[in-house]
Amino acid sequence: MAKEIGAEELGRFITGGKVKSRREWRGIEDTLYDYSRWLYIMAQLGGFIMKPRNIKAMFRYRWMANYLGVPAMVDRHTQGLRGPYLRMAHLEQDLVVYDVAKLLDNLFRGDRRIGNDEEFSKKVILFDENEMTSVMMGFPTVKGLSRETPSTYVPVLLNQKAVLHYIDVCQEYGLPGDVCPMPAAEAGVSIDDDAPILGAGAIQCNTTCDGSLLSNGVIGKRLEVEDGIPIFQMAAPLRHQEDDVQEYAAQEIKNAIAFVEERTGEKWDWNYYFECAKRVNIATRARLYWLDMNKTDYPQVFGSNLALYTETNYMAISGKVAAFADVDQKLTELADYAYKNKMMMAKEYRHRAIVWGVQSHFYFDFLLWLVNCWGIVPLTDMLSMVNTRMIAEEDTPENREQAYRDMAWLTENMIMRNRTHGGYKVLLDQLWEYCEEFNADTVILWEHMACKALTGMHGQFEEKAREKGIHLIWVSHDLFDPRIVSRQEIRDQINNYMRTVFREEPLDPSLEVLDDDNAW
Repeated sequence: MAKEIGAEELGRFITGGKVKSRREWRGIEDTLYDYSRWLYIMAQLGGFIMKPRNIKAMFRYRWMANYLGVPAMVDRHTQGLRGPYLRMAHLEQDLVVYDVAKLLDNLFRGDRRIGNDEEFSKKVILFDENEMTSVMMGFPTVKGLSRETPSTYVPVLLNQKAVLHYIDVCQEYGLPGDVCPMPAAEAGVSIDDDAPILGAGAIQCNTTCDGSLLSNGVIGKRLEVEDGIPIFQMAAPLRHQEDDVQEYAAQEIKNAIAFVEERTGEKWDWNYYFECAKRVNIATRARLYWLDMNKTDYPQVFGSNLALYTETNYMAISGKVAAFADVDQKLTELADYAYKNKMMMAKEYRHRAIVWGVQSHFYFDFLLWLVNCWGIVPLTDMLSMVNTRMIAEEDTPENREQAYRDMAWLTENMIMRNRTHGGYKVLLDQLWEYCEEFNADTVILWEHMACKALTGMHGQFEEKAREKGIHLIWVSHDLFDPRIVSRQEIRDQINNYMRTVFREEPLDPSLEVLDDDNAW
């Protein structure tokens, strides 16, 4: 047990059960800090469950049981961290936990089965989980809520087996078994009648793939036909890099705003929009600053610290929550401190990697494992490479018109969609540009067997990697379904490459093989 990074074998904490054998010792200061944040998480969970409607929801919705694993998830994504890295992780994780708890509370408040607050429900618009919420940046009194985020997306962060029941339900009802498990699980939740029912309307988007469209169709039928909740289908352009589609994209945003106004009776507020736009730019500047730092010899905000936080801040928040702008500033201050002192997250950095593809770190702490076990620094990942533009943030007549284009651009470049649409340049060519920018010698390329868009380009990735002299490590998986490819089978694909090609030994041998098939 020691304060120093890498002085303790992290693998011996894994017991094969749901929890670790004990907490990690990080020295007096860091251990006390980590424990204080653990108490904060427990207080958040306690405050949430004290409300009678939330207790009722725990017994009504199958997926709610997974939220017992919140403390374990935070522990997984902070293992081995010390000093500023521990604080960055907690700043991000704690805020995300708070925001998800608020989302759940709002869903259950309006849910016809639980809180049944009809007046509140009239000011709610539902959004599908893969969709940007930028069209809500001008509605301060309307809640844009996602049912799929807490029922499908978050549970697999907490428990790797969280959505297996819903995947099976989807197939039992005759839907294809080879579709991506993520939209399959979302459809399964709706088929199983296990989603809150509320809202004056819903907005769906032609999201990332055909599987998502299939899922939206199933969910949409239940919402409209059985629950009486009308849906606006937003058709964002597929060729999102082209200038000639942007006028059409802006018109779709105007149509969506008109739908919200009609359904809720609320009017678009330009003052609130530009207030949110300023915070969107704060988040974008911070992320670009962190990425620039990661191009140096001393990267600071990477791995889980970058990925999970970016996904929440970019997609679900879109400038609507001031606390995220405050955390962006604090994260930058911590990163600056660590950079000036040439600090490192692990005791040794051996390889600089870009993580690409449809990522399976959703159901375990893969990115942090790479650093702790093999000294591979995941400088950035595909889902974190989203919007890089500043949007108009001053209220002028010209900027009001530009705002529609900005919201359209954000929607077109939402996570995953900006790579699965737009041609091979955004998926293939830009990867190698990032390798050059970040001075990366390795690409870890997730090969999601149910993602037809990416696996169809397998040969082109191989050819370009050989041409560029980049090590390409393929990692096969099935996203939300660990029955197909387990956690250890994923790790073994990295282990085998590192031993046979790089001829290296792990930094922490205890992490190479872990008995965590039943762990949270």
